[in-house]
Amino acid sequence: MRVNTAHGKKIAKHTAKSFYIVTKSLFWFSIGGLFGLFLFVSFIFIYFQKKYNNVVYPGVMVNSISFEGKTKAEVYKFFEDKNTKIANTKFVFTSGDKSATIPASQLELGYNSQLLSEQAYTVGRSDNVFSNVTLVLQAYIKGLNLPSSYHYSQGKLKDALYPITKDLKIDPINALFTFQNGKVSAFRLSKEGQEPNLEALNNSISDKIASIISGEKAEVITIPIPIKKIEPDVTTENANQFGIKELIGTGTSFFQGSIPNRVYNVNLATSRVNGILVKPDEVFSFDKALGDVSEFTGYKQAYVIENGHTILGDGGGVCQVSTTFFRALLNAGLPIVERTAHAYRVGYYEQGSPPGIDATIYVPSVDLKFKNDTSNYILIQTEIDENQDKLTFFLYGTKDRRQITLTQPVITNQTPPPDTLYQDDPTLPKGTLKQVDFAASGANVVFTRYVVKDGKTIIADKFVSNYRPWQAVFLRGTKE
Repeated sequence: MRVNTAHGKKIAKHTAKSFYIVTKSLFWFSIGGLFGLFLFVSFIFIYFQKKYNNVVYPGVMVNSISFEGKTKAEVYKFFEDKNTKIANTKFVFTSGDKSATIPASQLELGYNSQLLSEQAYTVGRSDNVFSNVTLVLQAYIKGLNLPSSYHYSQGKLKDALYPITKDLKIDPINALFTFQNGKVSAFRLSKEGQEPNLEALNNSISDKIASIISGEKAEVITIPIPIKKIEPDVTTENANQFGIKELIGTGTSFFQGSIPNRVYNVNLATSRVNGILVKPDEVFSFDKALGDVSEFTGYKQAYVIENGHTILGDGGGVCQVSTTFFRALLNAGLPIVERTAHAYRVGYYEQGSPPGIDATIYVPSVDLKFKNDTSNYILIQTEIDENQDKLTFFLYGTKDRRQITLTQPVITNQTPPPDTLYQDDPTLPKGTLKQVDFAASGANVVFTRYVVKDGKTIIADKFVSNYRPWQAVFLRGTKE
C-alpha cells in the first residue's frame, strides 16, 4: 500500500496554522482579561482610597481591636486613654526589708500611641502600589492584625530605684596572701560582690506588661529586685598554696579598764603571733611564737601574777592574748595539748564570758599548746578594736565537718576573798593610798568540750580551773 506523502504534508500544514490562530486568540483574550481585571481592581482600589481618605482601611486591627474608619488622631487618642488607666498601676520593688512603690506613669509605661496610630493608618499607603493592593485585599478579606507596641523608660526605673539599689552594690574583694619572713604579712580571703541585676529586672517588667495593658483596672504588682553575683578577679583558691579556704574558729575577749601599759603589751604580744602558719601535724607553742617577754623585747611594766602576788612586771597583759587564743582553739575544735588556768579569777577574762575559760602563760615554763590535726595549714590572724577594748583571734584553714559542743562552766566551792590588807609604804607620800592587788572570790570551775566528726567523737576533754580566793592589797604612804 502506498502513502500519499503530499496529501499528508498538506494536512499537517493546515493543522499547524489552525493551532497558531487559536493560540494567538487565547493570548490576546487573556491579555484583555488581565487588563480588564487590572482596571477593575484599580477602580476598586481608587474607590477605597477615596472612601477611606485619611482614615484606617477596613480589616485593620491592633491587638484584635478594629480601627476601620478611624482617623490617625482617633487611634492615637484611643491608646492614650488606655495609657491614662495604665498610669494608675503601681509597682512595688522589694529587696530584703526595703521597698519602693513606683507608679507606671513615672516609668512612662504604656502603649506606644504614636507608633500604633502611624502603623494602623499607613497600612496600604506605601510607595509600592502592588504591595498596597495586596495588603488592602488581605485586610478586607480576612483581616490584618497588628501587634501591640508598648514602652517604658529603663532610665526612669533606674533613677527611681537608686535609693535602694545603691546599697545593694557591693564590690568583690580580691584575695590577698603575702608570705614574708616565715609569716603571712598580709592576708585577706576573697569575697563575692553583688549588684542589682537590672537586665533581669527589666525582663520581669516586660513579661508583665502584656497583662497590665490588657487589664481593665489598675493593679499593684510586687517584683523582688534580682541580685547578680560578681566574682573577684583573684579568688582565695588561686591566691595561696596552703589550702587555706575559710574561717574555722574565733575567740574574743575584752580588756576594758586596763592601764595604758597593759593595753600596749596586749597590742605588742598580739602582733607577735599574728600571721603565723601552723602546718599539718605540727604542735604549736604559744611561748615559742611569742618569744622573750621583757623590756629588752619592747614590753612595758604592768600587773602580773608572780609567786602568789600581783606585782608590776614586764609584759603584764600577755595573758589576755593567750586567753583569747585559747578560746579560738576551743571553738575551732582543735586538740589542746597544754593549758594552765590562772591562779585566781581575773576580772578582764570574765567581761562577756563565764569564769574558767582562760589560759595563763609564763615564758618559758608555763605554755599554751595545740596540735594541728587537720590536713591543711592553719593561719592565725588577730584584730584589736580599740574603741571597744576588744581582742579577737581568727583561725583560717579548711573545714572538715567537725562539730564542736562546749558545756556551760559549772562553778562550785565558791569562797569569799580574804579581808583587805593595808601595807605601809615609806616610798609613797603620807595620805596616799594605792591598790596593788585586787579581791577575787575563790572557786572551782569545770567545763567539757566534745568534738564530733562524721558521727564519731574525736575529742572529749575536761578543763578544770581551781581559783584561789584573792586578797585586795593597798599600799599606804608614810613618807613625810
